[in-house]
Amino acid sequence: MTGRLRGVGVGPGDPELITLKAARLIGEADVVAYHAASGRGSNARRIAADLIPEGVIEERLTYPVTTGATDHPGGYEGALADFYEESAARLSAHLDAGRDVVLLSEGDPLFYGSYMYMHDRLSEHHETEIVPGVPAFTAATATAAAPLARQTDVLTVLPGTLPEPELARRLADTDAAVIMKLGRTFPAVRRALEAAGRLEHAVYVERASMDRERRLPVAEVDPDTVPYFSLILVTGDSLNGRRSRDGAVTEARTPESATAEAELLVVGLGPGPDHWTTPETTAALAEVDHVVGYGPYVDRVPQRAGLTRHSSGNTVEIDRARLALDLARRGERVAVVSGGDAGVFGMATAVFEAAQDPVYRDVPVRVLPGVSAVQAVAARAGAPIGGDFAVMSLSDRLKPWEVIERRLRSVAEADLVLAVYNPASRSRTEQIAHARRILLEHRDPDTVVVVGRDVGREGETLLTTTLKELDTTTIDMRCLLIVGASGTRVDPAGRVWTPRWVRT
Repeated sequence: MTGRLRGVGVGPGDPELITLKAARLIGEADVVAYHAASGRGSNARRIAADLIPEGVIEERLTYPVTTGATDHPGGYEGALADFYEESAARLSAHLDAGRDVVLLSEGDPLFYGSYMYMHDRLSEHHETEIVPGVPAFTAATATAAAPLARQTDVLTVLPGTLPEPELARRLADTDAAVIMKLGRTFPAVRRALEAAGRLEHAVYVERASMDRERRLPVAEVDPDTVPYFSLILVTGDSLNGRRSRDGAVTEARTPESATAEAELLVVGLGPGPDHWTTPETTAALAEVDHVVGYGPYVDRVPQRAGLTRHSSGNTVEIDRARLALDLARRGERVAVVSGGDAGVFGMATAVFEAAQDPVYRDVPVRVLPGVSAVQAVAARAGAPIGGDFAVMSLSDRLKPWEVIERRLRSVAEADLVLAVYNPASRSRTEQIAHARRILLEHRDPDTVVVVGRDVGREGETLLTTTLKELDTTTIDMRCLLIVGASGTRVDPAGRVWTPRWVRT
């Protein structure tokens, strides 16, 4: 029989935090394995040292690289991948010989632990067991003696290695947070905390539960002294009074402090890349107190100190508009964000619809234009909307399909170039096929069709086809279609354009 692999968590540092089960299995092991950095002792072995039996086989798995450079042809990731393969082979040899192997893991084996890489490689062929351990952040919470999350607070665990803008955004969007993997990342993490408005309640804990344990406010930490065995805790909003779970602001301006320039802006962020966001919109977003919008669009707004974010789902436009209007009515400077142009199937019309309530009569609303998705796709293709064109959405969530059909026929009969938004979704898979059939009743089968997918974003594709060759099963919400008029053509270079003139 082969041996059994046990991934055993030994906790954050204090040997008394090792569980009884972990202690028993370590004492019964034939082989005790542990990871270690080159030239240093293993922290996991140090924690469990008094439990390791005399004469047991020890396997020290020494990392070839931690934070330094490597000459491995695959770089850092390639070097580690080879290391994990070699380590797995060493442990597999013991298991095949019938020896039980305990692989020690600091904290918990499956929480940012190296054990998981051995588990991935060995569990398919060998019996495995995982013994959970006390993770470092729970020990740090005990050291800080401050409740991390309570009631409905959402706790987010973040690696400090995230890009600084992304880290700031995630910190702003959660109630409580744990930031791991500090060391050299600390200066960027501190800036992200400040940008997210979370620095005041951030606590730094170093070597939690160990002899040299240290705790102090993040604002007072010397970046040059931060070791890898450190983390940051940001206590939950229900304790700090920062924000309630329904998105309501708990520290809004009082009428006396309301600013004269308080207003509601409705802005388009463009189709994707930052350089397609207009300077006017960028400047406006740098001045507002709140950003309201559909989650993925709010995520595109850089986080900074003093900015509160209000994300919501994709089908609550009026509720979102009312929240923004309520904030502006209380003297806050607010921006409602949309992708593309806010006035083209965006939030502008929802805001004006909600603003018809007399309670919002004194709220100033200003719409800032943005680059629309149809402009982006058209520019990538050439100039397909250089003449008269129509824009339609195939979504029947807010209008009956009968209306969509009637308008499609009218556009087709008028020989207009047609830009199609929202062509399909998970719940709407047939509309685009129906639309194609309707258009073919009035258009030549060889009519040019451009399909732009994720234009301006990673994975962008652009397909030029014809109405008869269009495969509607490949179309989804990430696509925008431009169906040409009778005069739309493709030149030898593959550029699509529609003449400005029309011959009768």
